[in-house]
Amino acid sequence: MTTVDPDTAAPPAPGSRASGDSAPAAAPDRAPQDGTADAASPGHRPGSGSPNSPDRAGSPRAATPQARPRVAGDPVKTLLHRHRELCERAVDPLEIAAGLEAHGITDRTAARFRHRDVFSLAEELYARSPRGEAPAAAPALVPPGPAAYRRFGCALLPGALATGAAAAGQSWAGPAAVAVTVAALVWPGRAAGGRFPWLAHLLAAAVTGWAAYRYGTALAVGLALAVGPGHLLAAGFAAGARARLDASRALEDFADRVRPLLFTAVAGFTAAAAAAAAVAGAPLTATAPLALLLFLARLLLRHGSRRGRVAAALALALIPVPAAAPAAAAALLVHAVLALSRASAHARP
Repeated sequence: MTTVDPDTAAPPAPGSRASGDSAPAAAPDRAPQDGTADAASPGHRPGSGSPNSPDRAGSPRAATPQARPRVAGDPVKTLLHRHRELCERAVDPLEIAAGLEAHGITDRTAARFRHRDVFSLAEELYARSPRGEAPAAAPALVPPGPAAYRRFGCALLPGALATGAAAAGQSWAGPAAVAVTVAALVWPGRAAGGRFPWLAHLLAAAVTGWAAYRYGTALAVGLALAVGPGHLLAAGFAAGARARLDASRALEDFADRVRPLLFTAVAGFTAAAAAAAAVAGAPLTATAPLALLLFLARLLLRHGSRRGRVAAALALALIPVPAAAPAAAAALLVHAVLALSRASAHARP
């Protein structure tokens, strides 16, 4: 039997046995179907075709492309795993939407998860969240208990203390009114994340002390008298916003419902501050803007707003010009309308 060098051999003649392969010799990417080329090639393993040739069924290379599409097949599943605790304890899709909004997920982000907005994405997360039992019903309005009355009594204490000291002609009436006003009117409780906003409180004390030094003790007494109404209106706004959050079916719906409530609370407190200034004999043009600034700072800090913008507005009020406090209050009001219209500002802790 004669051995033929494959590198120097001439092409087989037509009709020969070697021409049974339909592929031309110049097309190396098509292997003979009988597998003889695999066995004849030195170092060539069966089934290891060229990169452009189709793999045989059952080979390791054929299984690799089938596993790749599963990586990005369900993008919502990754989000569900990331926010599992939020989705499992939520009582409705809107609470999930508020939590997603708090984590910076917007409608544009939701589009990457094949949804038109955040609420639509929250509805799918809510439907796919495992629950061992039926979700709890939304909490009903609970009548105020002893703790609520104690807090309201503490809110009335600054005005009573400042008024009594001023009536007695005590020299410490002004500093005492400043201290209790900052402690009671601006105090938000535990802000979001459990951090105490020291900078905002120091700036509020500086603003109030500067105003009391400039306009006299009567302004500090007027601010102290406004603490009680401010406490009631802040609590009413928080309860009303929570009720609207439970009744809303979309983030835009909640924003439309809560803005009038915020404007009502702001208008009510402004009227209360004007009445307190009249009782204390303080100038209205100085007392009302400063009281509104402190009230908005309380609302924002209590509902987890960023402390930097609150501190910036309080620092603006320290500028020794008459228009500083009204400008700071107006700027903080614009920020409050934007921040407190978000469902994430009123989500359950």
